Amino acid sequence: MLIRLLIILVLFFLSRIAFYLFNTSYFSGLGFSELVMIFFIGIRFDISAILVINTPYIFFNSIPFTFRTNKIYQGFLNGYFYLINGFCLLWNFMDSIYFRFTLKRTTADFFSYMSVGGDFSILIPHFIKDYWYIPLTWIVFLFLMIYFATRFRSKTSTIGKGKKGKFTYYFLQTFLFLIIIFLSIIGIRGGFQLRPISLITAGKYASAKNIPLLLNTPFCMVKTFHHSSLQESRYFTKESDLAKIYTPVHNGTTDKFRNYNVMIIILESFSREHIGYFNKGLGNGHYKGFTPFLDSLIRESLVYDGFANGKSSIQGIPAVLSSIPSLMNESFIQSNYANDKYASLASLLKPRGYMSAFFHGGTNGTMGFDSYTHMVGFDHYYGRTEYNNDKDFDGEWGIRDEEFFQYTAQTMNEFKPPFLVAIFSLSSHHPFTVPVRYEHKFREGHMPIQKTIMYADYSLGRFFETVKKMPWFDNTLFVITADHTSEGYYHYYQSDAGQFAVPIIFYKHNSGLKGDSKIIAQQIDIMPSVLSLLGYDKGFLAYGTNLFDSTVQHFSIHNASGLFGLIKDGYLLEFDGTNSTGLYNLKIDSLQKNNLIGKGLAVKKNLEIFIKAFIQQYNNRIIENRLIVD
Repeated sequence: MLIRLLIILVLFFLSRIAFYLFNTSYFSGLGFSELVMIFFIGIRFDISAILVINTPYIFFNSIPFTFRTNKIYQGFLNGYFYLINGFCLLWNFMDSIYFRFTLKRTTADFFSYMSVGGDFSILIPHFIKDYWYIPLTWIVFLFLMIYFATRFRSKTSTIGKGKKGKFTYYFLQTFLFLIIIFLSIIGIRGGFQLRPISLITAGKYASAKNIPLLLNTPFCMVKTFHHSSLQESRYFTKESDLAKIYTPVHNGTTDKFRNYNVMIIILESFSREHIGYFNKGLGNGHYKGFTPFLDSLIRESLVYDGFANGKSSIQGIPAVLSSIPSLMNESFIQSNYANDKYASLASLLKPRGYMSAFFHGGTNGTMGFDSYTHMVGFDHYYGRTEYNNDKDFDGEWGIRDEEFFQYTAQTMNEFKPPFLVAIFSLSSHHPFTVPVRYEHKFREGHMPIQKTIMYADYSLGRFFETVKKMPWFDNTLFVITADHTSEGYYHYYQSDAGQFAVPIIFYKHNSGLKGDSKIIAQQIDIMPSVLSLLGYDKGFLAYGTNLFDSTVQHFSIHNASGLFGLIKDGYLLEFDGTNSTGLYNLKIDSLQKNNLIGKGLAVKKNLEIFIKAFIQQYNNRIIENRLIVD
C-alpha cells in the first residue's frame, strides 16, 4: 500500500512538471531556484491530496482483520485505487490547458458552473481535438500507474498458533493501524501546524501568478468542496470606523436627472492586449493591435486602463451590471448568496421609466445569464431562442456576432426610450473560428483568439454603422468593456496585474466624454459611474466607485487563487486575508519582479487597512444579506 501511494506521489510530481512544460510561456519569469522550490513545496500539497482521495483505500487496507487479504475484497479496493487516482491525474492534465483560460487551478465551483449551463459538452470535443497530446499524456501516466502498482501485491499475514499468537497478531496490526491513521491525518493536514493547509497557504511560498504551479487540481477540488464561500470578518469593531475607510453605500448626486439611453457592451475576452490604442509601445512601436474599429471609437471616447474583477464570464457580468465582484472560489451568482437581494442598473433605473433588455447570442440558459438578469430586474432576455434562425448559428456557442449585433440594433429600434440595454458578444471564444466568408479577411496574431477578436471588432463596427442612423443614437450613452481577459502573450499581460487588464470606454456622440483618464478603473465602477452621469439621486449599494468623483479613492480588486489583489496608489498588494504576501510598485515595476513586502514601506500599512475594510464590507454584507440601501 505504501509503495503504491509513493508511485502516485511520483506521478503527481511529474504531472506538475508537465503542467509547467505545457505553460512555460506563462511561467517564463521563474528562476531555476524558485522553480525547484515550488516543485519541492508542492509535494506537501500532493501528499495531502493523495491521502484524502485514497482514504478509503488506506483505511480498509489497514484495519486489523485478516479478511482484508481476501481476493474479492482486494479486488474492490484495487478497483477504487486505480479509478480514483486515474481520475485525479486526468484532472491535473486537463487543468494544464483549462488553466490558460482561467489562470487558476479548477476548484469545486466547476460543478456548479456546469449546472448553470457552462457548455462543457461543447468544449470537451474541441479540447480533445486541439490538445490531443493531453489525453495521450494521461494515457501514458495511466499505463505507468497500473504497470508499477501491479508489481506489488499484498500478502496474507500469518497468525501465530494459540491465543498468544492471535493476541500478538491483533495487537501489532492494531498498533500499525493507529500509526497509519495518525500519520495520514498529519499528512492530510499538511503537518503539525495549528490549521490544516489550504489554498491560501500556497500564498506564503509563491506569488499569486505562480500559485497554480505550486498546487494540484485534486487538492483544490477537495479543499473547496462544500466549503463555506465567505467567512465573517471583524478587522474593525465599529461600523463608523469601517465606513470612514471604505463604504459601498452611494448617496446619489444632486444633479438634474438626464434620460439618456444606456447601452453596456461586454466583449468576450477583449483584453487590453488586443487593442492597439493601449499598446503603443509594444513591438518597438509597431504593434497594430486587432481592433481597428474600437481604436477609432476610442479617439472619440473617454477611456480608462481598466481591470476586470474576475477571470470568467459568470464573474464579469454581475461585476459590470450589479457592481458586485466575485471574491470567492465561485462566482457570486453561483454561490450560496445568489438569492440575496441586490440591485443592478436595470432595477435602479426601472422606477425612472427605463425598459431594460439583455442580449446574448448563446443558447438560452447558458451560464444562468437569463436567470440572473431576470432576478436583478431586466424586463427582457434575448438569446438564441428569440433570434430564432439557426442558419447563423456558429455550430458551437450561439449566433455569430455580426448577425446578432444587427439583430440587437433592429430590436432596440423598436424600444420606447429611455431604455437600458446590455449585450454580451460570444464569437471571440474557443475554438476561435470565423465565418468561412471571412477566412482571409482578418490576419492571424500571436494567439489563435486574435483573428476572432478582429471579427468581433468588425461586427461591432457594423453595429455602430447601423445604430448611428437611428433616432435614439445621439441620446445614448455607450459603455464598452470586456467580461474578462484572454490568455496573455506579452509579459505584462501574464503578470499578476496585467492578467486582469481590460478596456473601460465611455462614448456618447457629440459629448464632452473624451480623453484618456489615468484614474484606476475596474468593472464594478461602471454601475455607479453610469448612474452619476445620469444624475441618479437615490442611495444605492455598489462595491465600485464613481469614476467621475475626484474625492474618493479609486482602486481595483480581484481574487486570484485565494489571494486578494488590490491595485491602488500605483501599487499592487497581495493579501491572503491575514497577511500581505506581495507588494509591487507598478509605476517602475510593471512586471512585478521586485517584491517590496519586507521593505517597511508606509504604503503597505495604508493598503492593508483599505483592503481589510473592503473585505469586511464585502463578506459581512453578503453573509447578512445587506446589499440593498433602503
